[in-house]
Amino acid sequence: MFQDPFSCFNQFFTIRAQLEDAMKIKKEKLSKAEISDRVDAGLLAVNVAPKDIEGKYPFELSGGQMQRMLLARIFALRPQVLIADEPTSMVDACVRANILDYLMKLKEELQMTIVFVTHDIGLAYYVSDRLFIMHEGRIVDQGKPDDVILRPTSDITVKLLDDIPEIHKDWIKR
Repeated sequence: MFQDPFSCFNQFFTIRAQLEDAMKIKKEKLSKAEISDRVDAGLLAVNVAPKDIEGKYPFELSGGQMQRMLLARIFALRPQVLIADEPTSMVDACVRANILDYLMKLKEELQMTIVFVTHDIGLAYYVSDRLFIMHEGRIVDQGKPDDVILRPTSDITVKLLDDIPEIHKDWIKR
């Protein structure tokens, strides 16, 4: 799952055609009806009615809608491992929350491993069972999120944590 969902779809073909075409990478041979059913199930899993994308091309959808098309494709394909490279970087906070919810739903329903690549340590903490902090291509800290955040072993992790803005006590209404 790439940062830019528009680069993952060909602008000259409909969304539905591309979702169905993606099913060809599966080793199992599915009938046209099975492919259609899997695509419909993937769309419904991300709260998109299949009729809502009929005849639509990628350029007709927003960035958030395109991210949901990527997630629908993942639901339909049912991979064992998903590499998500900054999957929420191009969307607003509300859509970000939805995408994260869908990713957690995917993880649970499909029993999939998600490698979530991000620069946002708070987001990494939220979505991870295990954190790996990298610097210059090397792992410098790793462990359960609470262990890495509360007891960092690397100066790099400490610097990342220091970059998180603190809420000033005077701003909090009592």
